[in-house]
Amino acid sequence: MPNSNIPVITIDGPTASGKGTVAHKVADRLGFHLLDSGALYRLTALSALRRGTDLRDEHALAKVAEHLPVRFNGGHIYLGTEEVSNAIRQEEVGNTASKIAALPAVRQALYGLQLSFRETPGLVADGRDMGTVIFPGAQLKVFLTASVEARAQRRYKQLIDKGFSANMDDLLADLQTRDARDTQRAVAPLVPAEGAHILDTSQMTADEAVEQVLAWYAHP
Repeated sequence: MPNSNIPVITIDGPTASGKGTVAHKVADRLGFHLLDSGALYRLTALSALRRGTDLRDEHALAKVAEHLPVRFNGGHIYLGTEEVSNAIRQEEVGNTASKIAALPAVRQALYGLQLSFRETPGLVADGRDMGTVIFPGAQLKVFLTASVEARAQRRYKQLIDKGFSANMDDLLADLQTRDARDTQRAVAPLVPAEGAHILDTSQMTADEAVEQVLAWYAHP
């Protein structure tokens, strides 16, 4: 099957809107591959922090991104042979990822890698520019959103459940800073794609959001 005929569902949205959980469940239900594009930036950030790469050196960061040995397997994320699903969720990694995601050279370095995830029988891609930049011809585009308070609560619970310490006021401030950075950056800013379905998950469970996305996919 030609690559362009392989179905793609894009799920974009701000940090902690629930898009990762929803994308994972939708992919599972459909038997599709999953691309967690945010994880690619977090993996780049984790690699750069571990190597001591100068975070102001765009070219060096792009080199790190270009040679990422990434693998998604079920709910697990691997960097080479190391399982790093929890390591990339640390706040320092998330903050670094948000900063380097604004760098054009890093985004370009990861462009081809993201396209390569489009394989039969289909792909669910979640991130911030999946429907606007990476897969603008996707069969279904969804933009997940939620109030900053609801997102801070989710992030707080996520961190506590994983054994990390967290402070609600700090999380709120951090999310507001990231939102501003993501929506105002010059390259691939966070905006709903043309033709995207907007889904506010502030008062929804993940399963309710999944059912809505599947309904949109079944009845375009």
